[in-house]
Amino acid sequence: MLGAGLPPPLIHFWVLAGYFVVIVGERLWDITYLSLPTIRYIYEVDGGLPTLRTGLVVAAGYADKVRRVLFAQLRDAVKSGQLTNQDVAMAAGSLNRFLFELLVNELKVDKLDVVRVQIDYEVKESKVVFDFSSLRVEVWRRLPDEEVERVVRSFASRAEEVIEEALRLDVEKLGETDVGDVVYRVLYRGAEVGAILVTPLNGKAVVRGAVVEPTPLVVRRTTVEFEGSVDEYLRRSVSDIFRGAQNVERREAVRVVNEVLALVRAAEVGEGLEGEAEEA
Repeated sequence: MLGAGLPPPLIHFWVLAGYFVVIVGERLWDITYLSLPTIRYIYEVDGGLPTLRTGLVVAAGYADKVRRVLFAQLRDAVKSGQLTNQDVAMAAGSLNRFLFELLVNELKVDKLDVVRVQIDYEVKESKVVFDFSSLRVEVWRRLPDEEVERVVRSFASRAEEVIEEALRLDVEKLGETDVGDVVYRVLYRGAEVGAILVTPLNGKAVVRGAVVEPTPLVVRRTTVEFEGSVDEYLRRSVSDIFRGAQNVERREAVRVVNEVLALVRAAEVGEGLEGEAEEA
């Protein structure tokens, strides 16, 4: 539980475009591009000690952020007389001296890199005591402008080819529903990215479905004509079907995919129940 008079820790999430991620700690992230800068402020209460979290911050400003967050979290402790402003300032200063040695001298962090620091602490005998065993540091290193420009120019020169390639889809049959509809998983570069439902109608078919990647698309109920088997038609034409699909938010595409997949799962459950009834 939080100490008496201590407010919940304040977490700052700064999502910044143009950084790849190196995490010093338990995990490794690799984020090369995030499209929209976003700032969110969230309060969180952990089950143990209060936690100081800087959120994502440019390395040149981490010290100010540590000081501001600590003062904000301990303002009630200061008001109650449990701590003085000088106590909080001294705690922030000692932590910042440690972080300077860690970030600048040990990790060689550049002032334009982005860091995120979190550490647990508690108030004991009018002192802020940090638990350095809980320390976690994440570092986002900025890619050099010339490297970014080189890759962007090279990739941009192949824009039409890349866009065309991004809709080369394949299908794999999953099963049939109890009313004869056929469900396929949609594949992109071998990975499952969506699902499509086909209702055969004597040389025609009604199709609907969605893909989540490489961009969220939904195919509303569409009637198509074809020759041969449904499997052959769909393998040949699935990319064309989705080229005419509607661009939607990811959650909408996920909803449609789940609806389609649920149909074949329901059919499988039904078959199982029928088998049990026959055995009985």
